Amino acid sequence: MQMTGAQIIIECLVEQGVDTVFGFPGGAVLPLYDALYQNQTRVRHILTSHEQGASHAADGYARSTGKVGVCIATSGPGATNLVTGIATAYMDSVPMVAITGNVTTQLLGKDSFQEVDITGITMPITKHNFIVKDVANLAKTLRKAFQIAQEGRPGPVLIDVPKDVTVHTADFVPEVPQKLVPRTERLSEQSMEVALALIKGAERPMCYVGGGVIRAKASEDLSQFLENIDSPACTSLMGCGAVNSYSPRFTGLVGMHGTKVSNMCVSSCDLLVVIGARFSDRVVSKASAFAKNAKIIHIDVDPAEIDKNIKTYCHVVGDLKVVLEELNKRIAKPMVHTTWMEQVAEYKKRYPLRVDSESERSKEILKALQAVLPPNFFIVTEVGQHQMWAAQFLKHVQPGHFLTSGGLGTMGYGTGAAIGAQVGNPESRVVNVAGDGSFRMNCNELATIARYHLPVVILLMNNHTLGMVRQWQTLFFDKHYSETTLDTDIDWVTLASAFGIKGMRIRKEDDPKPILQAALDLGKAVVIECEIPVDDKVYPMVAPGASIEDMLGVQEVGEY
Repeated sequence: MQMTGAQIIIECLVEQGVDTVFGFPGGAVLPLYDALYQNQTRVRHILTSHEQGASHAADGYARSTGKVGVCIATSGPGATNLVTGIATAYMDSVPMVAITGNVTTQLLGKDSFQEVDITGITMPITKHNFIVKDVANLAKTLRKAFQIAQEGRPGPVLIDVPKDVTVHTADFVPEVPQKLVPRTERLSEQSMEVALALIKGAERPMCYVGGGVIRAKASEDLSQFLENIDSPACTSLMGCGAVNSYSPRFTGLVGMHGTKVSNMCVSSCDLLVVIGARFSDRVVSKASAFAKNAKIIHIDVDPAEIDKNIKTYCHVVGDLKVVLEELNKRIAKPMVHTTWMEQVAEYKKRYPLRVDSESERSKEILKALQAVLPPNFFIVTEVGQHQMWAAQFLKHVQPGHFLTSGGLGTMGYGTGAAIGAQVGNPESRVVNVAGDGSFRMNCNELATIARYHLPVVILLMNNHTLGMVRQWQTLFFDKHYSETTLDTDIDWVTLASAFGIKGMRIRKEDDPKPILQAALDLGKAVVIECEIPVDDKVYPMVAPGASIEDMLGVQEVGEY
């Protein structure tokens, strides 16, 4: 059947199971938006306030649903406005397809109005990108893009489509999407045998778990593996939810703002099994001292991560679910490490997670939020102190329900991502834990929340400063607070009202729990401004270049 390029894009989206896209129109994508207009019942379009918001919304949609997130932008500034969101998805391995318009093929390379080489710009931050100059190649390119975005280690793919390609016609033949098969071709029997021998010979095993476990839908297999080898487990920021926070085996985050318990376990273990995680500098800190008493097994779907930052003793490359299933099958008898688990329990008693700071207000607010949240909730964060507090103090019980920018650390991520999560999960409550510094970057997306009547709750922790930067200035720059004080008094409640959204306040003397409960009971969008002290800090903390067991702000009293 003959179709225009714009119609082919719609048909391919539907073919791939896409029912929602996020974007912002412009001249180069007008034919595509006309096709969207004619197919409103098949593909829902969410109009954001800014293309960056669309990219973050596609990201949040993908993380919270497990589907591919799709965003659309016009040429030039529309396309470049997607770049930060694409890079965010790339760093955190999020499946995304970004479709950009461009000038007509005959105008490419001539510095035409709103022309930019978006494929060149995004080459380092995409798994792959394409520019389609012939409408006959459009369908197969779109299908390939969705395959690449999802297979192996997920990530973003960009397709740049010149305007004339969207109006030219070609024959379109529908296809059934290829079912993704877990990549097991690299599963080495020798590596499996070495890994099993190390596991069976260990006396103090420890597992370090990352977001790869969530992407592979392997949390249940991981839980069984931890039982089989009798091991505690810590997570990276991206791994929050891969291990149930209520599990007695869970020791918390690891690394710069991890728990002292996790960092001590990594430093004390004789075998570190790293599953679906990379050795980020925020986890490792001083590389020569990381897991210094342990042999390291690295299990990952991406061979490029093996031995990239830390030299490992053994590695197994393959789909994490398949690898964990196979390891569980081969462990005939569950192991017992009584002495080691008793040592871990002692660490928990000795090093409780506390806020060694001016106050515990941030912890108090988040604990109150935890108490009133309904089942099946999603937590989204911006980037800063509030992000670390949310990771530390909230209980993460479901994989894929904690959405944050871990690798790129994108301030302004949360509001767009919350929109995507709410659109993808209309029956769930979505809470964006934000700081005043991050929130002002993309607060324009309140218009999107209002437009689509999305019941997103924004918990705005307001300390009138760029808190994480101020913390570093306090600790390492002699309290020179250069350009971190946000002394412009913004009335956030009034701002929310200007968008048609309910605004509420939690003052420093207020009990946060009833206010948070009242906000959730409204069943609609709310911005809740919470005053917190300017010098509340994120502790514990590993200073730059220090060993992860050498932490600031640790208290050795109380219960874990």
